[in-house]
Amino acid sequence: MPSQFLVAFLFAGPELSHADPVVPILIASICITLGAALGGLLMKWLKQPAVLGELLVGLVAGNLGYYLGNPTLTVLREGDNLNHINHLALSSPVNIYDATLKILPPGPHAEQIAGLLAGPQGQAYMSVYSFVDIVSRLAILILLFLVGLEISLVEMKRVGKSATYVAILGIVLPMALGLGTMKLLRPESSLAADLFIGGILTATSVGITARVLRDLGRDTTEEARIILGAAVIDDVLCLIVLAVVSGLAVTGQISVASIAVTTGKAALFLVASLGIGIWLMPKIVRRLATVGVQNLKLLFGVSFAFLLAWLANVAELATIVGAFAAGMVLNSFFDREVEGASLHELLSPVESLVVPLFFVWMGIQVKLETMASKDVLLAGLALTIVAIVGKVASGWGCPPSMNRLAVGFGMMPRGEVGLIFAGIGKGIGVVDEGLFSAVVLLVMVTTVLAPILLRATMGENTNPTPVAASPGSHY
Repeated sequence: MPSQFLVAFLFAGPELSHADPVVPILIASICITLGAALGGLLMKWLKQPAVLGELLVGLVAGNLGYYLGNPTLTVLREGDNLNHINHLALSSPVNIYDATLKILPPGPHAEQIAGLLAGPQGQAYMSVYSFVDIVSRLAILILLFLVGLEISLVEMKRVGKSATYVAILGIVLPMALGLGTMKLLRPESSLAADLFIGGILTATSVGITARVLRDLGRDTTEEARIILGAAVIDDVLCLIVLAVVSGLAVTGQISVASIAVTTGKAALFLVASLGIGIWLMPKIVRRLATVGVQNLKLLFGVSFAFLLAWLANVAELATIVGAFAAGMVLNSFFDREVEGASLHELLSPVESLVVPLFFVWMGIQVKLETMASKDVLLAGLALTIVAIVGKVASGWGCPPSMNRLAVGFGMMPRGEVGLIFAGIGKGIGVVDEGLFSAVVLLVMVTTVLAPILLRATMGENTNPTPVAASPGSHY
């Protein structure tokens, strides 16, 4: 009966308040978790990445709930606008109703949201939003920490020049194409917004590509090594790009000097955290391992990820840069020094619980009515095309003797990385509702096409060599 329960919640009336204020949060958690599980199961049946199902569940629930008048989902679709509304109401002599009208575009929809937030259930709606938003932000840190755990610096050195060339092309070409497309479609948009869209196009989802290659039994081929090596380098470069464009968007200072300073700061943070961490952490871990702290591996690993995320914020960088660096630091020694299950295995239940929530949350915030705009549809189509072309062309960074097309298709899916970029851009106000919907469209298209095109160009090995599942992502 879970589907009946989900429908009952989705179209329930506005009565969210209970004696215990945690009850609305419990209901929302159950429904989001259930929806993510059903979406992931459907995509598994269709041989597609689970992230796509989780995104679709959120998109359908948010828009269907809105059109059928569900007040909770109508409010939740506003996403980070709710945070701005709450901040304005608390930091100025403006009530929540007037704050809503100041933040949202004028019109009947803004008045509807203002009425809901100012009504008797307004606090309950805000509580559900705050919970989902905070958990989804923690989920991003856990996801990037796990991605970092999969990256071995030794392996990165072995992939050679070809993977480096592919990675650099996979950054430069999509960024340039994205900037050109934005200037052509929206000449009035700010440079910060253009840079952020270009940054989103540079992303590559290594988890999705790795999963497809394993499923095909092609994960030991030379092309696979190049794809995965380039995707790893791509992840590092993407985080630097994200740090730069986020810093420029927040400060509003766009010049050669400010770009150089932000780039240097990001590179210095990564180099310092990796250098000091790899030198210092083994000594600390060995000492702690003799103390006999229960669940040391899990407690220390997560705490270290959160510490570096906080330090990244202190350095005015995105917190995910720190979480990613923490994973890379612990990758080479942590599981060897501390007995027991691997850190990835210990975090797997947490990942399964909170990470899908982030993708459902991203889907809920996609407003399909913005797609009715010719400008948004044109932007979504144009950005999807350049997103595909930019990554496929990067395959020409490897030798002609290799299957360049397969390498390019392997670099194509944006998946969770593109959504993280889009979510951050929406949160700091440089990606508007229309662009956010356009980005979600390109993420979905590239995520669906990549497995299909990889199968077509690489074929399936009917007698694959048994390979242990990598400690890769949930996807």
